[in-house]
Amino acid sequence: MFARLFAERGLSLDRLRALVEVGAAGSIVKAAGGDPARQSLYSRQLKELEDFFRITLTERHGKGLRLTPSGKELARISRFFLLGLATFQRGCLAEGQSFRIGAGSTIIQLFLLPVLAEAAALRSRASYSLESVASDEVERRLHELTLDFGVVASAAISRPLQLAVAGEWRLQLWAPKALCASERQAARLFQEKRLPLVSPADEPLPFEHPALKGYAPRLTCPTFVEANAALRQQSVAALLPDFMNPGASTSGLLRVSIPALDAEVFNYRLAWNPRLLRLNPHASRVRDWLLKSLAERLRRGPAVNKADPA
Repeated sequence: MFARLFAERGLSLDRLRALVEVGAAGSIVKAAGGDPARQSLYSRQLKELEDFFRITLTERHGKGLRLTPSGKELARISRFFLLGLATFQRGCLAEGQSFRIGAGSTIIQLFLLPVLAEAAALRSRASYSLESVASDEVERRLHELTLDFGVVASAAISRPLQLAVAGEWRLQLWAPKALCASERQAARLFQEKRLPLVSPADEPLPFEHPALKGYAPRLTCPTFVEANAALRQQSVAALLPDFMNPGASTSGLLRVSIPALDAEVFNYRLAWNPRLLRLNPHASRVRDWLLKSLAERLRRGPAVNKADPA
C-alpha cells in the first residue's frame, strides 16, 4: 500500500515538522526565530520535501518565503499526522493532555480564566493554553489544528468544523447620569445618533444592525472590557453584554431601553475540528465540560464549576 511512498529518500518526521512549524509561523524567518543556521536548515528540509513530492512548497513573499497552497495542504496533513503520534505518545507515557483554546479577550477574562484557573481544574492532569484570537483567526487555526477549541460569536463556520451554543446574551445600552438626566433623554439622543458611544472593535457588536446603522462611535477600543472601563469615566455611553451588568456596582449609570436592540439575542459558540476528537479521546470530555462550564457562567455569572474531567 505504501511502497511508492517509501521508494525514495527525503521524507522524514523532522522534515514534516519543519514544514508544520514554518506553516504555523507564516514564514521561514519567523519559524527560525531569526537564527540564520535554523533558517538554512528549514530551507534545506523544505527543498528536500519539494524534491520528494515534486511540487513547489514555498514561494517568494517580500524578502522571505511563505508556503504555497500545496505547501499549506501538506502542512495540514502533516500536522494531523504528528498530532496523532504526539497524542499516542502521551498516552503511552501516561502524560497529561494539553489543550489550546482561542477566544476574544472578553470571553477569556470573564469566563475562560475563572473556569480554568479554579483549583479543581488546576489539580487535573490536563493543561490549558489560552490565546486571544479574533473569530476569523479561530476558524483558520481550528482547520490547521493549531487550536483545539475556540469560542466564536458567528453561526457561520466552514466544514468540517462543528459548533455548539455555549450561551446566549443580549446587548444593553448604558449611559452615565453625568451625560443624561434621564433614560428618556438618553434614548432620544441615541435615536438621533447624538449619544457619544464607545465601540469595541474586536467584539461581535453589530453596527450593521438597523438600530445602529450610520452610527459613528465617538471612541473605539479593543473589547467590551475596555468599553466598560470607558463607560465608568462618565463621558461616553456603551453597549455592553447583559452579563457584564455595570449598573450592579455603581449608581451613576442609566440602563437605557432600546426595544430594537433589547430583543436581539446573540450567542457564544464553542467550535472544534472533529478530527481532533478522532485523534484524542480525551477531547470529547473536555469539549463537553467546557460547554457546560461556559453555559453556567454565561447564565449566572461567576460560579463554582465541577471538576475538569480530563
